[in-house]
This record gives sequence, C-alpha cells and structure tokens, in this order.
Amino acid sequence: MLSTLRNAVKAEDTRKKILFTLMMFLVFRIGAHIPVPNIDSNIINQLADQAKLLGFFDMVSGGAFRNFSIFAMSITPYINASIIIQLLTVIVPRLEQLAKEDRKKIVEYTRYLTVVLAFIQAIGVSFGFRSALVSDSFGSIALIALTLTAGTACLMWIGELITEKGIGNGISLIIFAGIVSRLPHGLFTLYNFVVERGAMGFLIVLLFAVIALAAIVAVVAIQEGQRRIPVQYAKRVVGRKVYGGQSTHIPIKVNSAGVIPIIFAMSILMFPGTVASFFPNNGFAQVVTGFFDYRGVPYNILYALLIVFFTYFYSAISFNPVDVADNIKKNGGFIPGLRPGRPTSDYIAKVMGRITLFGAIFLAAIAVLPALLMGLLGLDISFGGTALLIVVGVALDTMKQLEASLLMRSYEGFMK
Repeated sequence: MLSTLRNAVKAEDTRKKILFTLMMFLVFRIGAHIPVPNIDSNIINQLADQAKLLGFFDMVSGGAFRNFSIFAMSITPYINASIIIQLLTVIVPRLEQLAKEDRKKIVEYTRYLTVVLAFIQAIGVSFGFRSALVSDSFGSIALIALTLTAGTACLMWIGELITEKGIGNGISLIIFAGIVSRLPHGLFTLYNFVVERGAMGFLIVLLFAVIALAAIVAVVAIQEGQRRIPVQYAKRVVGRKVYGGQSTHIPIKVNSAGVIPIIFAMSILMFPGTVASFFPNNGFAQVVTGFFDYRGVPYNILYALLIVFFTYFYSAISFNPVDVADNIKKNGGFIPGLRPGRPTSDYIAKVMGRITLFGAIFLAAIAVLPALLMGLLGLDISFGGTALLIVVGVALDTMKQLEASLLMRSYEGFMK
C-alpha cells in the first residue's frame, strides 16, 4: 500500500487527483463549521447526547450535526434516494430497462429524489428541534429547511466532483472523511479514560485496541472474501475464427450487501428511543428508552436478527440467480457438472444462500460486539461496527481504484 501511495504521488496526473480530493475534503470540513441561522446549537448538543440515533448522524456527518451546520444532514438523503431508486429498478420494469440502457437518467432521477428527500427531512428536523429555534415563525423554519437542503445538495455536488476529477467514489469518501474526522475526539476520550483510571485504565484501553485491530483484520478478510463458481464456455467457429473455449468464474462476495443492512436495522431500532427521548417526563417513554438502550441485551438480540434479515433481503434484490444463469446460457457457457437453465440457477441460489448466511452472521457480530465491549469495559467512544465497515470498505475501494489508475498509466507509457 505504501509503495502504491509513493508511486501515486510521483505520477503527475494521479497527484493532481489526490490534491483535488483533499481540497474537496477541506471544503467539506469548512462547511461543517458554518452554522445554520436562527438555531441554538447548545440544545442540539444535549439532544445528540441523549438520542443515540442523533449521535449516529453526528458521527456520519463528522460533527456537523452537533454543530448544526449547513452540512448537518450530511449525505444521508442521497444514500436513501439511491437505495429507493435501486429497489424501484427491481420492482418497476420501466426503470429496470432504463437502468440497463441509460444510466445517466437513473443518476438524474437520484439527484431529484435526493433534493426532495432532503427538503422533507429538513422540514422534519426543523419542527423536531423547535425547542432549539431562536424563532419558531414560518419564515425561520423555511430558512432553516432551505439551508439544510442546499447543504445536502452541495455535498452531493462535491461528491460527484470527487468521483469525476478525484480518486475513488466521492459520496463514500465524504462519509469516510466525516467518520475519520471524529477520530481525534475518540483518542482524546481514551486519554481522559486512562488519566482517570490509571494503570487499570491503560490495560483496558490496550485490550480494546487489540480487539479493534483484530476486528479490522476480520473486516478486511470478509470484505475481500468471495466464492468463485467456475464457468466453462464452449468453442464456437465463426468463419475461419474460433471463439470461446476459455474458463472463467462468477465471483460471489461474502458480504455483498455491505453496510446497508446495519443502517436499516439501526434506523428501525433507534427510532422508538429517539422519539421517546423528546418526552423525558413520560413514564412510558422512559420504559421505551430503557428497552431500546443500545447496550442492553434485548436491543442487541433484535439488532442482530434484523441485520440477518436485511442482509438476505438486500442480497435477494441485488443479485438474481435466474438472470445470471440466463446470461451464461446465452453466451454458450455452463457450470461443469450442471445443465444450463434451471439447474444452474438453483445451484447459484444455493451457494448464494450459504455465503449470505455467513456474511449476515459476521455483520451482526461486528455490529453488536463494539457496543457490548464498550459496556463491559466502561468506555464511551464513537466506535461502532457501522463506522468500522464504512472506513475499511471505502479505504480498500479507494486503494483499488488508485492501483487501477496507476496500472492504466503504465500501459499507456508502454504503448507510447
């Protein structure tokens, strides 16, 4: 990895892309400290400490939500819009055909839906935090909603610029930058913990660091892990040329759903506790808050089960064994030992089901383990399975794109 970075810095075109990406990160961090008008950020700080879902938003936004800056909603409306469009392409035949023929239209629809969702979410946030508003007039709420919507649209534009002129996927890198920016705060919390507990605190932090390092290694292994199904293509004679006859494989990733199941499960479980936190004096709300405590056993059991469910759900809509089998058959291919058509699709679905089960269990373990670990050790830092998966996944994907860019440059140099 270090040699790849060294070679990337030496190459002029790649160096320009890296510098452009870093400049966009700087713009993102500056915007994260520009406050939204007519709002008291101290009250937002208190609510973010009480409601864990708001703490999650703050982590993804890199502290922009706690500051209630123009980037407070981060890029989450774009992620939601992308997921909705992806689900609709499976349900609506017209969108499915459009996704295959014209990807630019799908991207355009995603942008429009992002702005709509951002505006709806901004209105909800404005009404939800009326206690933090300096003025609760219609004009004040409209100004806050429009400011937050414009901030999300600006982040979407920055992400697309990074994808076009920088290195890696811009949207993913913005989330990556937001999470990494909270790292100094986490290290400062660990330092205070050691100062308060002394030698015992140092041993606890050391144990936590070892477990975190092991978790990172496991995430890298699972993210890169895949099951390869061999495919053989028959030879075809067209005129005087012979085509086909080669062997290839179908790669099925162990974690094909990524971090989406965790986000879905977290959103569902955090919602009741977040709503209950707005009624601190209500007895039923206190019971709900206690039941949905992220360090409690009932919460983590439900959390793990929902992650397994959403992993299977998302894998089922994103990977269709029947389409894969049909494509293999159309191109004159077959899986050794299996007949084309239904037997091939059944075999692929069987393999996919087994791989998905392992990936779902791993996701549930990575998501639940940090919360249980922090509860046992008495730590309170922004270290979670979602953040770990996002950071490691984005870092691996960016390094792959950087290596591919350097490889293409080497080929061009050879051709010249």
